[in-house]
Amino acid sequence: MIRRSFTILILILCLGLILTGCPKKTVVKEEPSVKKEEAARLEAERAAKEAREKELARIREEEARKAREEFEKSLIAKKEPGIEGEVFESRLLKDIHFDFDKYDIRPGDAEILRGNAVLLSKYPTIKLQIEGHCDERGTNEYNLALGERRANSTKKCLISFGISQDRISAISYGEERALDPGHNEEAWAKNRRAHSIVLSK
Repeated sequence: MIRRSFTILILILCLGLILTGCPKKTVVKEEPSVKKEEAARLEAERAAKEAREKELARIREEEARKAREEFEKSLIAKKEPGIEGEVFESRLLKDIHFDFDKYDIRPGDAEILRGNAVLLSKYPTIKLQIEGHCDERGTNEYNLALGERRANSTKKCLISFGISQDRISAISYGEERALDPGHNEEAWAKNRRAHSIVLSK
């Protein structure tokens, strides 16, 4: 009797194991509210990034507008017309200077020209004329040739900084248009220069 009861118990346990089978994996479903929160966070980040980019673009545009206005205000019609007719001076375009009897660009003057190139890159329609000047020492013919070399060196330097050669012309005035009429080293140093004028706006 005991053996029979024991056998029945074992059969019941086996049947229970067969019916229950292997335990199923528990699948945790993500709550819809969690998905919504993540989507909202991503959307907020995208909107914030877009707003920042718009604000930066607005600031850049405003800076460019102010720079254009400042440059246009700096233009003053030159008294003596150039070879292209009316020309303009701008205090924002800096002159460079040369050592006696030289036409190579010194490092400090190259940085000045780099600044001029940065300014010109903002105004792609502007054309320049580079004037080469000398002090009064030397013959007229020699100084005209030296002034031309100085103007061309300046032009090449601006081209190396990314300004198109089609936008730049060069001319020499030799010793004819002295900035300082003095007859000493201080005056001569001022007169050994390359000067930029604006041909068209």
